[in-house]
Amino acid sequence: MKYVACVLIGYLIGTVNPSYILGRIKGVDIRKRGSGNAGASNALINFGKIWGVLCAIFDIAKPCLAVLLCGAIFKDVAYLLPIVASACVAGHVFPFYMKFRGGKGLACLGGALLTFDWRVFLIMLGCAILLALITDYIFTVSVGAAVAFPIIYWAMEKDWIGAVILWVITGIMLFKHVENISRLRKGTEVRLSFLWKKDKELERITKNADSK
Repeated sequence: MKYVACVLIGYLIGTVNPSYILGRIKGVDIRKRGSGNAGASNALINFGKIWGVLCAIFDIAKPCLAVLLCGAIFKDVAYLLPIVASACVAGHVFPFYMKFRGGKGLACLGGALLTFDWRVFLIMLGCAILLALITDYIFTVSVGAAVAFPIIYWAMEKDWIGAVILWVITGIMLFKHVENISRLRKGTEVRLSFLWKKDKELERITKNADSK
């Protein structure tokens, strides 16, 4: 029952989606605008940089809170971080009250990394920024981080069961990014340079969409 409770707590905290809630306050469904994703990156596109950053911070905090809360309530649960973090990402991606159409989990994954080891988080953050700048696509960061986390966890903890549990996060995030790969092939995936070349990027996407 402790494990079930940990999964439920992680999942329910993960379902609290600031980007979606902010959109509803503003009278829109964020999933029908911009990239169609209920996450911090789309909040940035639709509502501005400040709101995007605030949503990202909130999403990062979710797995931290979930792991700390479960750790305080249940003192002797094995594989606490992998279980709760995976449940939290699942809640963010598949929230029940949004008909299971949530975000893509990058910020939540960042929160899981931060909870695991702040040094790993900072190193991965630096690598993520570099990867995003090189590829000019944010989704490559999500895919790369999702694959790397279980490997890093196993290398540091020598805990193969925990690493296997973390592959749940990897599977969820890879599944959610299939549409990004499809848009990339069509030339309609939003680039990182949208932040400073908005008009040019919108023109490119519209042109490629019209040509399909």
